[in-house]
Amino acid sequence: QVQLVESGGGLVQSGGSLRLSCATSGSIFSINAISWYRQAPGNGRELVASITSRNIVNYAESVKGRFTISRDNAKNTVYLQMNSLKPEDTAVYYCSSLDYYSIQYWGQGTQVTVSS
Repeated sequence: QVQLVESGGGLVQSGGSLRLSCATSGSIFSINAISWYRQAPGNGRELVASITSRNIVNYAESVKGRFTISRDNAKNTVYLQMNSLKPEDTAVYYCSSLDYYSIQYWGQGTQVTVSS
């Protein structure tokens, strides 16, 4: 199993920045990719960004140019740097891992609130 713990959420003004962290533990050798998802009230969960074990990254169109996903293998941590935040970025952000057996694990989520 893989355990994921998110941190770094909070309240920020429009145009501000936040950095989310996703600390991983457990069977991390089996992880193929780690992704950030978000879910706003009344909406479904949407993919924000992902990074594979080969550092291939992918972003949702709505965050391209503003968000950056990265990883620190020494710390077993994946980051989501969020700049130029907008009120529509307000959501609970979840970290998720997908292993080579296509098993997906989820963190507990961290709230990001962007005020206008």
